[in-house]
Amino acid sequence: MPLCISTPKEVAMQKDKKTIWIDMDNSPHVPFFRPIIRELEARGYEIVLTARDCFQVCKLADLYKMDYRKVGVHYGKNKIMKGIGLLLRSAQLASYILKKSPDLALSHGSRSQMILSSVLHIPTVMMTDYEYAKSIPFFRPDWLIIPEMIPDSSVCDHPGKILRYSGLKEDVYVPGFRPEQGILDPLGLDPGKVIVIVRPPATEAHYFKEESLRLFEAAMSWLGAEEQVSVILLPRNNGQADFVRSRWPQLLQSGKVKIPDQVIPGLNLIWYSDLVISGGGTMNREAAALGVPVYSIFRGEIGSVDRHLSDTGRLTIIENADDLRMKVTLKKREHSQVYQPPSRPALKQIVDILHVILNQV
Repeated sequence: MPLCISTPKEVAMQKDKKTIWIDMDNSPHVPFFRPIIRELEARGYEIVLTARDCFQVCKLADLYKMDYRKVGVHYGKNKIMKGIGLLLRSAQLASYILKKSPDLALSHGSRSQMILSSVLHIPTVMMTDYEYAKSIPFFRPDWLIIPEMIPDSSVCDHPGKILRYSGLKEDVYVPGFRPEQGILDPLGLDPGKVIVIVRPPATEAHYFKEESLRLFEAAMSWLGAEEQVSVILLPRNNGQADFVRSRWPQLLQSGKVKIPDQVIPGLNLIWYSDLVISGGGTMNREAAALGVPVYSIFRGEIGSVDRHLSDTGRLTIIENADDLRMKVTLKKREHSQVYQPPSRPALKQIVDILHVILNQV
């Protein structure tokens, strides 16, 4: 058996190899971090990946064959339980992360990671694209990475270093999208009908407003009465699916509304639909990035990113039930089998920023 001897250069590379801990605690983080992980590993960094078991995070990570450690669950809408769950997950993460000794912690808004990193003195990078998300008192990241359209005035009270990238968060992974033919076949939809994706609002989020839920109900009732429409409903959890089944049983029994029984990559669903009506920010911006008509029923504070998309005509904000009939256009569109994205530098810019930060820690 030949003896393997590492060269001094190889030994130095192994010794200097830095470890980045990435925590995914919501489903949009899975497609977002996939290309970032790939690029960081290509530059010689080691990745430690953790995921919270909620909102299909782990199902998506399994779909993409990502190597991760499952830690923690979601504790519901109750504020007290949320607080307990936040601290509990931080403690659950500790036993695993202490063994890995990461040089940098990175997330797109993971509060559990923020708490644990502060306690363990791990330098922390937080990414966000919604300036109205609540932060944790007394816990702040060392660096904040945000889209360039978020103004200084929205983050002026942030004590860390603020860095920016071009475009949308979704521009990190949408350019790598490849349409998968037949993705909707298992749903048995009539291709001659207008296919509408509907995403309910995040009813358990701290920024949730009841008005968003009322708009969702109005949209479902309106679309249910339109003969030329088929709806793909994408609930965030089993509770939302059960609510729809009890509220509109006839729409599901007739096949007019379909709830997929397995995880389907969101970009493919959007690409082969005719339009999107959603109370969720990520799906709205994914549709905008793909050039698919999208209508937002989110009624919380409108962030700078969505305001920019609205001002440039890439997203339509629905403010009341009358807007549904006045602003939403129900019509078929061409579904090309090839997606040709424009040049979008977001991925390289973010990885370059992280590379610079890692050389400082």
